Amino acid sequence: MRAAVEIVRSAFQALSTGEANVPVRLSVAEPQHDGVTLFMPGYLPGSDALAIKIVSVHGRNPARQLPRINALVILIDPATGVPLAALEGGFLTALRTGAGSGVATDLLANPHAETAAIFGAGTQARTQLLAVAAVRQLKRCWIYAPRSERAEQMIAEMQPHLPAVELLAAASPALAVRDADVICAATNSHTPVFDGRDLKPGAHVNAVGSYQPHVQEIDAVTLQRASKIVVDQRAAALDEAGDLLIPLSQGVITLADIYGEIGEIAAGLKPGRERTEDITYFKSVGNAVQDVAVAHAIYRKALQENLGVEFDLLA
Repeated sequence: MRAAVEIVRSAFQALSTGEANVPVRLSVAEPQHDGVTLFMPGYLPGSDALAIKIVSVHGRNPARQLPRINALVILIDPATGVPLAALEGGFLTALRTGAGSGVATDLLANPHAETAAIFGAGTQARTQLLAVAAVRQLKRCWIYAPRSERAEQMIAEMQPHLPAVELLAAASPALAVRDADVICAATNSHTPVFDGRDLKPGAHVNAVGSYQPHVQEIDAVTLQRASKIVVDQRAAALDEAGDLLIPLSQGVITLADIYGEIGEIAAGLKPGRERTEDITYFKSVGNAVQDVAVAHAIYRKALQENLGVEFDLLA
């Protein structure tokens, strides 16, 4: 995760400084199946990395004992157009999404943050926890899920990976939030998962679960209280993020309230946290630069360590 955070930090810089070629992703809805499939291409000239991710999210899959998110990443040689690798994209998506929150936490959270709260208990929630722990010396983390057994299961799985962090199941959203320095929301909820009035001064919020205009994972109060509202990419956020679009349509916030992109802060073009007591907010809908950069790094490491299975598509 520490390596992924640095890789994604560089990718966000490339995105916000215009060095990356990343079209707005194409979304194909499958309402009769409670699903959506996203096509996410991107090219990073700095590392000469070209890839496309195809990711499907299907809400009925858990009842079928299938992953809610399925994805495939195809890495392509930009010099020849020859496919270089195919990678399972479900874990990669969780890894790079977590890494994105790690970058935002590093730039926007208080340096001495030691208590976190995670909303959600799926794969995405696990990598959010790992990412925050990678950039801050956590002592304690509250985990909230509507089904308490899910939170307990996550604690049992993650505690061996983070022995120095006390992992606790929160009985309510308020209990999870009220002492948290860093809050991560990684759920499929269509409505806000906590009350923004419960945030303490100085808190930082990472919101990564909602990525559709009608879905609002974080309430408008949180945005009203935030001194800085930061996004992964402005165009994508204003096209997809219900967390922003709904409050904008209600007049609760304005476009001028969106401070900037996380890549602008990473590149030193804008300052990150400036005051200890400020509440900060990072909204991510996910961007192909994250997938391209992390997939390329995985591919290079696989070559170095002689991992993976080689096959000839034309054979």
